[in-house]
Amino acid sequence: MNTIAHRRQYPRYATVFSTKYTVKEGTFRDLIRDIGAGGLFINTRRKIEMGRKINIQIPVFAFGKRLSVMGTVIRCENDGFAVKFREAIALGVFQEGRFPGSVDPLDRSVLKIDKSVFS
Repeated sequence: MNTIAHRRQYPRYATVFSTKYTVKEGTFRDLIRDIGAGGLFINTRRKIEMGRKINIQIPVFAFGKRLSVMGTVIRCENDGFAVKFREAIALGVFQEGRFPGSVDPLDRSVLKIDKSVFS
């Protein structure tokens, strides 16, 4: 069992979509690997310091806008970093509480994209 998942207050959903974020070092675009109401993981080769404050622009495809979220980098790995949001986000802002490109957490091999969110 994954002990990290048990420490989380909110479940995470595997996904793949681009995000824009700003830290002290600058503004960058990378891919979100998973996301939940309390945080997310960004895939990147950039080295962002643990404890660094971050502003993330999360695309909300159903509304054609971006949700701006403040957080803190809480874990750094070779393939990216984890962020804990300052305040939990309401998953209801996303169509049916799902994120575009979401995959079933038990079956990460199948990408399920809700094409209606792009129209």
